[in-house]
Amino acid sequence: MGKVTVKLQLTNYLDTELKRLKLRKGKPRRVEADALVDTGATRLYLKASVIKALGLRQEGQVESKTTNGLRQRPVYQPVRLDLMGRNGIFEVVEVDDDVPNLLGQVPLEHLDFVVDPKGQKLIPNPEHGDRQMSEEY
Repeated sequence: MGKVTVKLQLTNYLDTELKRLKLRKGKPRRVEADALVDTGATRLYLKASVIKALGLRQEGQVESKTTNGLRQRPVYQPVRLDLMGRNGIFEVVEVDDDVPNLLGQVPLEHLDFVVDPKGQKLIPNPEHGDRQMSEEY
């Protein structure tokens, strides 16, 4: 299977909430970024430069298992991720700027997308038609 990349619309979720509560003037910080779809990754991983552009604050750390061994990675405030007409709120794990942004399995499942290996693209889960669905069993 080849590489599958997608264009993500990312919005600082705290900015959005502060704007909704009329505690912030101006538009929420937004970034459009390419991401590699990685079904072997767990979460939403963004480059440090994207995190900085979104103005996210670090909230903790996570231990990540990588091909090079274990590594501590910073975890940041959530973003709203918009992709192909679907959206969700996800914490962000930082990756180095020489690594691509990664869209992992948790956001993929939440947004109900699967990889079409034949077409080498991301598609809505065919078991659910055009509806975004959660499974609870």
